[in-house]
Amino acid sequence: MRQSDAAQLEAIEGIGPTIATSVAAFLADPTSATLLDHLEAASVALHEAPDGPAGPRPLAGLRVVLTGALPTLSRGEATARIEAAGGTVTSSVSKKTDLVVAGADAGEKQAKAQQLGITIIDEAELLRRLTPDA
Repeated sequence: MRQSDAAQLEAIEGIGPTIATSVAAFLADPTSATLLDHLEAASVALHEAPDGPAGPRPLAGLRVVLTGALPTLSRGEATARIEAAGGTVTSSVSKKTDLVVAGADAGEKQAKAQQLGITIIDEAELLRRLTPDA
């Protein structure tokens, strides 16, 4: 991350242009580099620990939107399974969305995903992707 520029930082979920520019400036400052070196030397963890158990993470790094009523999974169950597989569930479709899981009566989110050329799958395909060895 220390070599990241503002554009790379802005690609991170939740970081906009103002924060990205500020963080990039901080990281480029030699005084900040010295501070980070001292923190690392003092064994301060400067990396976020991964959440959840280690293991297969078939959706690692993917931004997923759920829309419509899924046949067997509740919204909470689907979210938990996607997050356990390394994905991030977001509430709206954007150009940063990687995958849309559409159920019955999907509506506007599905239409927007189609406009943006985002992959749209159903619950059965989601379950298949969550258990790739099955």
